[in-house]
Amino acid sequence: MSKVYVFDHPLIQHKLSILRDSETSVKEFRELVGEIAQLMCYEATRDLPLEDVEVQTPMGIARCKRISGKKLAVVPILRAGLGMVDGMVAMMPNVKVGHIGLYRDPETLEPVKYYFKMPADISERDVIVVDPMLATGGSASAAVKFLKETGARSIKLMCIIGAPEGVKVMQEAHPDVDIYVAAMDEHLNEIGYIVPGLGDAGDRIFGTK
Repeated sequence: MSKVYVFDHPLIQHKLSILRDSETSVKEFRELVGEIAQLMCYEATRDLPLEDVEVQTPMGIARCKRISGKKLAVVPILRAGLGMVDGMVAMMPNVKVGHIGLYRDPETLEPVKYYFKMPADISERDVIVVDPMLATGGSASAAVKFLKETGARSIKLMCIIGAPEGVKVMQEAHPDVDIYVAAMDEHLNEIGYIVPGLGDAGDRIFGTK
């Protein structure tokens, strides 16, 4: 069974309190999503392997640590996931970015991909899928399924707010994918929004509410 990590870092929790506020402006909301993603990235990559290296400083040789050959990819689920990308790239400038666009078929209610573009070497990379909200889990589960079909083997899911229903769906469908959230909220309402949540993340990021 996959693990669920809920980050309790004071900076993340402080920024999340402002993010939830319905009075927060589009500009500030967008900036906060990126900042929280950046802080979460720091925690979600804690298990990256290191190797010993020697570095020539102006004063001599320093024995240091560097990330050991791991290649990473960040994959936002469109459109709200785009808001988390800049924060991730700021922490990992050489990371490659893929994109997944999904919509729900009105008849079958199954997620359908309308856009899917990945780095050519995605099967060789550790992938972090990002989406601000893990609500029903349908989109996240489908995104991971499509990634696995391309050969991706090491996948994490990083969301700012999760709901128990979405976590359950993810763990049942993908028990090998660990989940990282800044907060685990109470439940979903009758139309699938997280309560108390923060509303529609995509609308608040792009000012379309």
